[in-house]
Amino acid sequence: MKATLALADGTIYRGRGFGAEGEVGGEVVFNTSMTGYQEILSDPSYDGQIVAMTYPEIGNIGVNAEDVESFRPWVRGFVVKEYWHAPSNWRARSSLGDYMRAHGIVGLQDIDTRALVRRLRDHGAQQALLATGDVDEGDLVRRAKARPSLVGLDLATAVSCKSPYRWTTGTWTLKGYRDESPDGPLVAAYDFGIKLNILRNLVDMGCRVVVIPADATPDDMRALQPDGLFLSNGPGDPDAVRGAIDMVAVLAKEQPTFGICLGHQILGLAMGAKTYKLKFGHHGGNQPVMDLDTRVVEITAQNHGFAVHADSMPAALRVTRINLNDKTVEGLEHRTLPMFSVQYHPEASPGPHDAHPLFQRFLKLMSERRATGDPAALEARARAQAQALAGIPLRKSGGLEAGSEG
Repeated sequence: MKATLALADGTIYRGRGFGAEGEVGGEVVFNTSMTGYQEILSDPSYDGQIVAMTYPEIGNIGVNAEDVESFRPWVRGFVVKEYWHAPSNWRARSSLGDYMRAHGIVGLQDIDTRALVRRLRDHGAQQALLATGDVDEGDLVRRAKARPSLVGLDLATAVSCKSPYRWTTGTWTLKGYRDESPDGPLVAAYDFGIKLNILRNLVDMGCRVVVIPADATPDDMRALQPDGLFLSNGPGDPDAVRGAIDMVAVLAKEQPTFGICLGHQILGLAMGAKTYKLKFGHHGGNQPVMDLDTRVVEITAQNHGFAVHADSMPAALRVTRINLNDKTVEGLEHRTLPMFSVQYHPEASPGPHDAHPLFQRFLKLMSERRATGDPAALEARARAQAQALAGIPLRKSGGLEAGSEG
């Protein structure tokens, strides 16, 4: 089956299709991870994008029922150099192509992905159309040019959950996912496109977790009386998520707050900083980040196309980490309040785990708040938490068929 990728700048890539047939549009980006394509496909941060993998062989390990980061895949299209239909892995339950076909994801193989990556590196991420079968290439280019940029698009609200849910599943072991009964601090996790491994790591820390929709109000959150606020990753332009920015400007001053990726950008905007679109973004598991306080360098997993502008930093915030490749802002911290954020993904999945201790830092801030609080106020909060949690349903990921709705 023929397949064609047409970029908005007129560049054409011709190869063979796999996965679903049809036509999809999106912003083309490249990911430098060597493993973890199933987690990448199911990461909500890729909504609105066509992902090209730099690693040449994709599909070798198939897909399984457990390595998902959401309740469905979100990537619009998938581009690889060489696709392997027959998986070789004891955990595989189906091929990558069959999984993509079941979820309407169009794939392109047998192109020079190095040439595509160089094009995106030199000219920037851009809109494109990916189509199977016989096509009018000129028409594809014209329509790719007419597609809107991600600048100004609020995709986070679209991918967010529609109602709150509780989460008690920890990280994966050789026996699969385990359900826990955490009794630690209550975390209200705002879902801007949250990855499930973030929730699993919070549960591993002993946290009780409630996931909140992106359009929830401050009053919705206050009814929970949480011990901490978590701001998740997600797709699109952070500056377009105005409701969340206004919400964080109020709520982040009331309890310990931790933001990741889009959540980091939203926290910066809420405190008075500005964001901008990167030329081709950071997508992959090999980004070097320096902690400016300790000078320690971590190799991090990242997936974002926007960044907080260093020159726009308000007096209340300070930059704590930078990217060693391009010096972009990778970490923020409030000077007086228990509030911090990072641009990268300490939960990885896929990627290195160098930054995992950030979850411990968040837990420490919440535990310190509980330890120093007024006993009567803490007791009242505990009663309010128990009452609120009783009316929120539990959602699990253990035993999910790959990419199901949960």
